[in-house]
Amino acid sequence: MKPFEIYIAYISWGDDGKRRPVLVWSKQENEVSVFGITTQYQNKSAAIQSKYLAINDWQQAGFDKQSYIDTCKIIDIPITTVDIIPIGELSAEDKQRLIDFLIS
Repeated sequence: MKPFEIYIAYISWGDDGKRRPVLVWSKQENEVSVFGITTQYQNKSAAIQSKYLAINDWQQAGFDKQSYIDTCKIIDIPITTVDIIPIGELSAEDKQRLIDFLIS
């Protein structure tokens, strides 16, 4: 499991949760820090949209439609909730775009 790889993970909030695609940001011994990935962009407020980064090479990343990295917050999850096999990885261009987006 490496940074910029995309996996499916169980994300919980309170008493609920579901399996979602996530982008690995960093990995520790027992947990992984991830950004959520969503296709839901159009119905979000301008403030939320400004924190979403479009994945330009979304097919290469393993998606079947335009997807966005939700940079609103990094989520720390137990490594045991992440599927072993990645579904994709960001392209070199999208990796650099994400880094630039986060430092701007």
